[in-house]
This record gives sequence, C-alpha cells and structure tokens, in this order.
Amino acid sequence: MSGTASKMFNTWRKGYGPIVHREETVERIVALASSGRIDPQPLYRMLVAADRLTSAAMWSVVHMTYTKRVDLSGAPLPADAFKTTPEGHTGGSLNMVPAFVGYLTANAISATTRSWLMGQGHCVAAIEAVNVLTGDVSPAQKGRYDRSEKGLSQLAADFYSYKIGPDGAPAVPLGSHAGPNTAGAISEGGYLGFAEVQYVHMPLPGESLVAFLSDGAFEEQRGSDWTPRWWRAEDSGHVIPVMILNGRRIEERVQIAQQGGATWLADHLKLNGFDPFIVDGRDPAAFAGAILEAERRLQSFAAEAAHSYPAPVPYVIAETVKGFGFPGAGTNAAHNLPLGGNPAQDEAARTAFNDAARVLFVPPDEIEQAVAAIAVHGKQGRVPESRHPLALRRPPTPVLPEPDWTVAGSPPDCAMHAIDRWFVRLVDANPGLRPRVGNPDELRSNHMGATLDRLRHRVNVSEPNVADAVDGAVITALNEEAVAGAALANKGGINLIVSYEAFALKMLGGLRQEIVFARRQREVGQKPGWVSVPLIVTSHTWENSKNEQSHQDPTIGEALLGEMSDTARVLFPVDTNSAMAALRAVYQGRGQVACLIVSKRDMPYRFGGEAALKFIADGAAHIEGERDGAELQLVAIGAYQLEEALKAAHRLKTHGRRVLVTALSEPGRFRIPRDSIEAAFTASEQDIAALFPAGLPRVIVSHARPEPMLGLLRRLDSGPQRTVARGYISRGGTLDVAGMLFANRCSWAHLVDAGGALLGCKREEILSSTEQGALDGRGDPADLAAFTF
Repeated sequence: MSGTASKMFNTWRKGYGPIVHREETVERIVALASSGRIDPQPLYRMLVAADRLTSAAMWSVVHMTYTKRVDLSGAPLPADAFKTTPEGHTGGSLNMVPAFVGYLTANAISATTRSWLMGQGHCVAAIEAVNVLTGDVSPAQKGRYDRSEKGLSQLAADFYSYKIGPDGAPAVPLGSHAGPNTAGAISEGGYLGFAEVQYVHMPLPGESLVAFLSDGAFEEQRGSDWTPRWWRAEDSGHVIPVMILNGRRIEERVQIAQQGGATWLADHLKLNGFDPFIVDGRDPAAFAGAILEAERRLQSFAAEAAHSYPAPVPYVIAETVKGFGFPGAGTNAAHNLPLGGNPAQDEAARTAFNDAARVLFVPPDEIEQAVAAIAVHGKQGRVPESRHPLALRRPPTPVLPEPDWTVAGSPPDCAMHAIDRWFVRLVDANPGLRPRVGNPDELRSNHMGATLDRLRHRVNVSEPNVADAVDGAVITALNEEAVAGAALANKGGINLIVSYEAFALKMLGGLRQEIVFARRQREVGQKPGWVSVPLIVTSHTWENSKNEQSHQDPTIGEALLGEMSDTARVLFPVDTNSAMAALRAVYQGRGQVACLIVSKRDMPYRFGGEAALKFIADGAAHIEGERDGAELQLVAIGAYQLEEALKAAHRLKTHGRRVLVTALSEPGRFRIPRDSIEAAFTASEQDIAALFPAGLPRVIVSHARPEPMLGLLRRLDSGPQRTVARGYISRGGTLDVAGMLFANRCSWAHLVDAGGALLGCKREEILSSTEQGALDGRGDPADLAAFTF
C-alpha cells in the first residue's frame, strides 16, 4: 500500500461522528483493497467521504423532523428554530442513511450505476437528505433544495409542512414517503411487503438492483422467501436484497428479534435457498462492501457452466438499532419522534437535540470534499443514480397482432380461449420483451392452456409430462400478492395476471401501490413508460355460481373503479371479439393497470372485429334497438347482464315497447371527471348524449353491486323516478347461473319488471301470473329460466 493510501486508510479507520468501523468490516475492506479490482487509494478516499456524507445526511434527517431551519456553523439552535409540530419516521430514516450512502459508494467504487428500490418508503428523509447533499435531485426540487444553508433550511421547512396549492395538490416537492419527486424512486413503498415480492423480477440482464428491505416487512408478506425460486441468471439482472435489521416495529420488537436476531434470520434464509451474510448496519463501508460482494457471488454462480437452480441468492443482513446515532435509539420512540419531548417548548429535548446534532455535524468544506469523492458519475461516464435503469423504463412499443376475429353466425365461444390464443401470438411477436404471467394456481382451468404450454410454470426441477420448465415465464404460487408482484415488477417486458375474480381482491394493495405511484407521476409531468399491465379476472361472480359465496365477489372491479380511471381501467367485455379488443387496447397503453372481467363459459357472438374495437375505444355501444324513438334504455355492464337485458328487451318489444339495449364496456369512461387528466380520458357531453339520450328512462344492470355503479354513473342517472339499477346484492351460494341471477334480482324478468314500472306498464301486461309469482317469492324461479328468444 502506498504512503498516500496508508494515510487515507488510517483516516478512514478512525471513523467519524457516530460511525465506528468494526474489525470484521475492516477485514472485508482490506480484502477488497488487496483484491486487485480497485486501487486502494481512491477506495479509501471514497470510504472517508462516505463516513462524512453519512454523518451529514443523518444531521439533515433529524433537522427535517424537528426544525424549520439549519445552521451550517454548527451552532446550537434556539427554540424558535424548531417546528411547533415535529413529524417524521426518524429512526428508520437514520438507519437508511448509511445504507443509501453505502449504495452510492459501491457504485463509485465499481463505476457502475445500479438501480435501487426502497420498500420502507416512510424512510424517504434519508434518500432526500443524501440526494440534496450530493446534488442529485429531481427536476421539481432543482433550485429549491441544495447543500447551502438556504437549501437545507428549505428542505427542513418543507418536510411535513402540509402545504397545499390552489388546485388541491401538495405545494412542495417533498412527501412523507418516496414519490415521483424523490429522485430515482420507483415505488412509494407505503404498503410494506410489496417490494419484497417484486424486486427479483425487476432487473433485466446486464442490470443490477439493490433492494433495501425492512425487518418489519419480513413479517408482512411471505412471498419474499421465494426469491431463489424465481431468479435466473439467463433472463434477469443481479438482485441484491439488503435488510435493515433494526429489530423494531412501531410499538414492539419484530419477530426476528424475538426469535433470535440476525443469526436466526440467517438460518431461516438458508433454509429458503439464500446465501446470507451479516454486516454492520451502522457503517456505510459495510454496506458498500456487502453490495460488491453479493454481486460478485452472483457473477461467480452465473459463470459456472453447470450451475443449477435454485440459485444461492446473496442476502445482506445489516444489523443495527432503530434510530442509531440519535437519542432514543433502540426504543419504541425511535420510530417517529425519538426525543420524547418537543424542542420548541421543552428545554431538555432541545438540549438533547443540539448535543446529538453536534456529534453528527460535518463542516461545509468537508461535505464538499465528500461529495466530490462520491458523486463521480460524470467523471466515470455513467448516469447519476436518479436516472438508474429501472427509473427510466420505457420498453419498445409492442407489436400487436391482428386478432383472429370470430365471425357472425359462429356458435357461442369462450372469451378466455380467444384471449389465450391471442396472447401467445403477442408473446411470439415480441421476442425482445420479457414475458411474465402471474398465476395464483389455475391457469389451465381458467382456459389459458395455450399460454401455459408456451411459457410454462417456472420451477427449479422440471417434472415429466407437466407444462413446467426451469426457464418458465409463468410465476405460479398460491399467493396472489406474490404472483401479481411478478407481473407488476417486470416493467421492461409484457405482463399478464390471471385470477379468479373473488381471490384477485388479495392483490388490491399491490395494484393500488402501482396505480397511485403512476398517477402521481402523471400529475407532476413524468409519464410512466412501462407497458400497461392487464389483470384478467375470470371464474367470476356470476359463473362461479357452483361454489359458495367466498367465490362470488365483484369487489376488485368496484375498488379499482374508485381510483383515477385514466390509470386504473376496469373493462367488461361481453364476447370473444370484445375480450381480444380489450386486451389489445390495454397493451397499447403505458403506465396503467387494467382489470378485465371476462367470462370463461361460452357466450354468444355480439360484435364483429371492427365493432369490438369501437366498443372498447368508445366505452359503450348500442346492441339492439334504435336510439331515436326509444322509450326505455337497458344498460348492461357484463356479459351475463347483456344476455338478460336482451331477453328483457325482447319481452318488452313483443308488447309494443321500443327498447334500446346498450352495452357498457368501461364504466370509468362515463364518470364525472375529478381533474383535468381524468377529464381527458372520460367521455365528452356529446359522447354521453349519443350513447345515453337525455331524459330516457333507464335500467342499469351491472356485474358489480348496483349502488357503487350507480354513483359512478351519475351522469347517466336521471333520478330514482327515471333510473333503476340492478346488480350483485351479496346473495349467493351453491347455485347455477340462473339461480345467481334470480337471487340478485338481475334476471330478465326482474329487468322487465323494473323497466315496465318506469314505463308505467301494468305487470300483468308484460309478465304472466306464473312469472309474477316467481318474482314475488310465491312461485318457482325455474319458471323464469325457461324463457328464451
């Protein structure tokens, strides 16, 4: 080692502020310096800088929680410098600082910009503080936050300022969790557990991803145990999970700590196929070395000619205490406000803050030197960490094959079979887009057999005569969140999720996390570039009549209709052609999650190819009857609902009534828009008038519950005297389709009865006494099932 390198080593070895380098960390760093992979002198210079950048960022984090301004002289702050109401997830953010600085340092050491993901989004103060100090901020933050006293004071003042603009949007580019204005963020991380099931499916070959995970989330979502089951060197980049093991949730120790801590976790991870190792979670050098070591191990595995799966995926366990470096560390108070008092009013708390801040303080000239040593992406000819590969995902526009349209006169056919055939053609037409299919269990049962045979279940060891393969692209597990995560994470490819409708509800948290983040990106002018992801829910409420009510639940579509319709689409195709048109339309979009409610039983032909495309593009279409001169409009949302509406219209027409039957494919298109982005997506007043004539009595029959659908379609509602809604009313059991329709008052006869009342018809004019008796609970519902047209 040269004299300069030795001097830098000794400087680093002393640590800085609260950072102490343990012997095992020193040994690992010395081994790295001796490996020949990097010159020791710049290595130790970077590590010295990392200590100072870490301490400065921790200093900034505690100021973000407690103060309205900073003082770069390091002088104690007076009472009026503190916030009246401090707020922040301080302990976890303090723990994230050495981790994120270690990540930056590893990138600088290896001259590589790795992607990053933080599952614990509430620790955003750490990311923002480091980004501001290094100058790698988002466009919205540029010019507002920097490492000057003014810029850091603005950062502290804005954090949890709750400022709101005239348009109702946050007035500062800084939030409580990671967001689009957090440079480099790709997920809010507000719903713990979803980063854990997604990270393994994120990087493409040639990329590396560092996934920061939390011990609390380890207890939230078990699918993360399966990372070695899914990772393949042949079709994925490197994944480096890093758990911040601080031992505490909000109010108590995590289960890992209760069962034995880091050693217990390492043993648990080994049983699940990981290759874990424990490092000092208080030291940025430990993180940097661990990231480089984990990547080296994966590279060595991939280079083995005879490697087999599951791969021993390295897993970094970074052991620390919650809130390290500040009073209250290791206690429940560390989660949020560790001082136990408000420095604005409490002198003891103020003294404790100033004393702790003094230890963390780094003079501005040393911060400048540290940044110069760490933020070297320009000199190294690589992009900054805010522009890592996953943050800029925009795969090529997929080639969308023309569907093999069903023609008029064809017998009833299965929409799922049509989707299955078309999806295989889509995959074959786009060999450069990595496919992922999220499958909870029954892909073939859900009539996606061709897709299964083409892409196959991903397994470690293939079974003879089964549609599986080591390189399979169908991610199958009886865990809806985990398999949905595989598709949502694969933003560089083509994805599909298929589920029973009732059980797709388990995916809602993960879906909503993607939807909310993408919508926020749109709002701040960062249009998400990934190809939209369809969730097909089949074996749905009405055709799962043979099972009990656990299998009869339309809530997933209802819940997604509550989100902004430009980003969360919900579509109700009614036949094979409209199902293919709907799926094709989803893949034409970017940054959307679309739920398609699709029947898997054979349904009649209702649309030709061009008509199906228009039905999906417009959101609705007239099926039968004339708009002009109609006395009543039956609006059907869903395939079974359309068939009942057509039967009802036939009965009414045989009694001289002029009925217009309209199928509605995308209810969200006809809502009252809630902002300008949604307004650009929803139907205009002219479109509404063409499809839903003003003043016309209307019966809306919905696949979903009538009340939320009626509220959504307020623009079509002329009031209770002119508009009636029917739909699922939470009745079911072991029934057939006709029984489900009857139990939920959605049969053709119920629609005739409702429509006749709006028209002022006497019941006996349009319904026989037997049919009336069935409707009134005095007869046999089977008498209604016999009606055909």
